[in-house]
Amino acid sequence: MEKLIVDGSHCHNQLWFIIRASFVFCLVLLCLDYSVLSGVKNGGFPLVSQSLSGSQKTHKATQLAANDEISVPNPISNDAHRDLPFRENNYNVTLANVTDPCSGKYIYVHRLPTRFNNGVLKDCRNLIKWFNMCPSLMNSGFGPKVEKPQGVLSRKNWFETNQFMLELIFHQRIKQYKCLTNDSSMASAVYVPFYAGLDVGRYLWGYNTSMRDLAAYGVADWLRKQHEWNRMFGQDHFFVAGRIAWDFRRQTDNESEWGSKLMNLPDFMNITMLSIESSSWSNEFAIPYPTYFHPLRDINVVHWQKRTQTRKRRYLFCFAGAPRPTMKGSIRGEIINQCLSAPNRTCKFLDCKAEGNKCDTPVEVIKVFRDCKFCLQPPGDSYTRRSTFDSIISGCIPVFFHPYSAYAQYIWYFPKNYTKYSVYIPHNDIKNGNVSINRALSRFSKHRISEMRKEVVKLIPKVIYANPKSRFERFEDAIDIALKKVTERVNKVGEVMKEGKDPSVDFAAGNQWKMKLAGIVGDQALETLF
Repeated sequence: MEKLIVDGSHCHNQLWFIIRASFVFCLVLLCLDYSVLSGVKNGGFPLVSQSLSGSQKTHKATQLAANDEISVPNPISNDAHRDLPFRENNYNVTLANVTDPCSGKYIYVHRLPTRFNNGVLKDCRNLIKWFNMCPSLMNSGFGPKVEKPQGVLSRKNWFETNQFMLELIFHQRIKQYKCLTNDSSMASAVYVPFYAGLDVGRYLWGYNTSMRDLAAYGVADWLRKQHEWNRMFGQDHFFVAGRIAWDFRRQTDNESEWGSKLMNLPDFMNITMLSIESSSWSNEFAIPYPTYFHPLRDINVVHWQKRTQTRKRRYLFCFAGAPRPTMKGSIRGEIINQCLSAPNRTCKFLDCKAEGNKCDTPVEVIKVFRDCKFCLQPPGDSYTRRSTFDSIISGCIPVFFHPYSAYAQYIWYFPKNYTKYSVYIPHNDIKNGNVSINRALSRFSKHRISEMRKEVVKLIPKVIYANPKSRFERFEDAIDIALKKVTERVNKVGEVMKEGKDPSVDFAAGNQWKMKLAGIVGDQALETLF
């Protein structure tokens, strides 16, 4: 009988527990429902709706990036505008009093007529006179995948990337920028997706100045008609060029003069240009040449960094290139002679002029650079070289012979103390036969070389263009850094305007080489470079 009484009491307690739990659960549901309704009433967004919106955005971005052979980029979609989310524990929550994480960072993308970008790509067989560039459009502008890494490269993330594909690569990657907006009034900066380099590359040989300038005038005319232009008359606009600045700085209408006059047009004097090599003008900034390495995730970068840092290198120095016998003042001939005559196989030469040229083959280039402690980077057709960045991703310490080859160029990317990651040998010392490269580099101790290589390896994530199919969490790649610096520049111009000053002063000033150099190496070190 006692047992029956105990069991009944137990059942009674369970019943009360269930009733109480149900009451609490209903109360929670009512509170949640009220918060959602009040959020909608006050102009906010329900938690569930915003989560779905975020997943839809991610899905759409993935779809855009998932095409394995992208030849024509899609315009930025309407869902690119962010509704000021606060991210916590992977949930998007709109809170009235939370600071906007994109404040001062929003970018608006102009929807240019397709003849200025997509239409250019359709003429891929003629983008460069002597090459069929159509395969280079694959994989968001990275080109064909490297199918046989031969133990030299990691098994994934390597492509046969053409150095002139920066415009397409940038356009595809900016779709992943976390602070895109379709409301231009919110934007700090305005991106103009004009494929200036790919366009003019079709007309550099055998065409008159009118053809070379046709698209430049067309874009300028279109921009002036947009209401976004009137806000700052273009000083918040920027575009990316996959060729050197010299190709856009023609001074006259003389048919024999090189390039287009894009950057000398009055409207483009108000626009910031990002290109693989800048000139002395203050509205031009150099960003890295595309390399062959386009990793998906941070871990891919970390693994490659470890591999390059620990690699044992058999050669003291190396050079990949060809002589420039017709170029006045070129030191390539002297460099090649010193390399070939270096004792005890201390230098490796990869001849880019020989039959069966291997200098456009990723495996062959990296195979040479990974075995060298120092990589020589003399000027070629212009001051800069793609090879500089191939050497950096290989963990090879670059050796420069002119301050305009790197120090005055990639001021957003390289350390101010250039001696930490590179060696500088003055151009004239080589030309006049005053310096033995072998002896100069042999003076560096093993410890010093190891420390310099660590600095070079640290630069790898900064100078690469990540695969748009994913996104880095730990590192910033070349595009992340460029967008950050562009918005900072535009915001400073806005501050000048608020102070009632003229923002055009020094915005596009010429002959600024020494100013650019002083900004990265410092005034004291400046004198040692000349």
